[in-house]
Amino acid sequence: MDKGFEKERLRRWVLALGDEARNCCPEVTLNAEDMGMSEVLSLLYDHSGDGRGLRGGSGASSPRVARWLGDIRRYFPSTVVRAMQKDAFDRLNLKDMLLQPEMLESVQPDVNLVSTLMSLNGVIPSETRETARQVVRKVVNELMKQLEEPLRAAVGGALSRAVRNRRPRASEIDWSRTIQVNLRHWQEAYHTLVPETLVGYGRKAHRPQREVILCIDQSGSMANSIVYSSIFGAVMASLPAVKTRLVVFDTSVVDLTEEMRDPVDVLFGVQLGGGTDINRAVGYCQSLITDPRNTIMVLISDLYEGGVERHLLQRANELVQSGVQFITLLALSNEGSPFYDRELAGRLAALGVPCFACTPDMFPGMMAAAIRKEDVCLWAAGQGVVTTPSAKDVIKGY
Repeated sequence: MDKGFEKERLRRWVLALGDEARNCCPEVTLNAEDMGMSEVLSLLYDHSGDGRGLRGGSGASSPRVARWLGDIRRYFPSTVVRAMQKDAFDRLNLKDMLLQPEMLESVQPDVNLVSTLMSLNGVIPSETRETARQVVRKVVNELMKQLEEPLRAAVGGALSRAVRNRRPRASEIDWSRTIQVNLRHWQEAYHTLVPETLVGYGRKAHRPQREVILCIDQSGSMANSIVYSSIFGAVMASLPAVKTRLVVFDTSVVDLTEEMRDPVDVLFGVQLGGGTDINRAVGYCQSLITDPRNTIMVLISDLYEGGVERHLLQRANELVQSGVQFITLLALSNEGSPFYDRELAGRLAALGVPCFACTPDMFPGMMAAAIRKEDVCLWAAGQGVVTTPSAKDVIKGY
């Protein structure tokens, strides 16, 4: 084995394992930067797991924690920094550190940090609240840059094609569809097609073409889903052809539609935790529906129902039978496979309510498929997404 490679491998093990490894491998020499990196790792991951001086609290340890947060940004890339921050919050109970403005200014903003601030919303002191909003605003703005245009393009394109126009202007002609419906008018002698019938994309409607209701579970496990949902809701609210409502729930139901144009206001209006009454939330959303066949209802929940499951299933069946496109997202995040109530998901799927987890980058395509009134189960299967029951079983049933 190459000696240089072996030396680098030992160096990495020493950095990962800390002081004891250095004692066992005296041949490994760490430079000043390595020693600094080892120190910040040891403060968090030492063998006793107590963080040696990084304990939470509002006393004298705060400057030390602030310096540590700055050091990890110096030594590691942003993806590693986010992971270490999350470990620090989980292992060392540093959440109370976020109640101090100087601490918030030291951390690397990301979706997990926003989720943590949402959970602390009720106890953030007034002198820290504005700093917290600035941190959340920074994350929201970054996500908006990534997600707004794909959603706007997908939804706008689906809407323009949802209504066919038989007397289109030249700029409105859908040439693909026009050629298809006029194939019988092919003139072999002239090697040309006579387009007797023109098919165009729909013109802008004077009233919304679709009504969308986002109904979001406020339980703690759904925090990241709420962040992404609020951003997507704000984008859709800006589209005149879509009437969008945003509803969050635990054991009570809160309609945040009026705050939806600013995702930050939505996130600070959410109260994570508490029980879950999905039936009550779905009942409220059901009362909002005026045009079932043009309504898309997206329930974002892990489906651990604290209300009356039988009534929930009855409502779901009524919605599907009335023509509502009812979709359940078990998660809207980039996290791994979500925990959810598989039995309830299976019962909903049997009623025609597809249930699957969805990453943010796939959400625009899912909404576009729903707006075009395509089979969302088949769309999910085409994207490699496993629905509940499995996509194979769902497809088999059609």
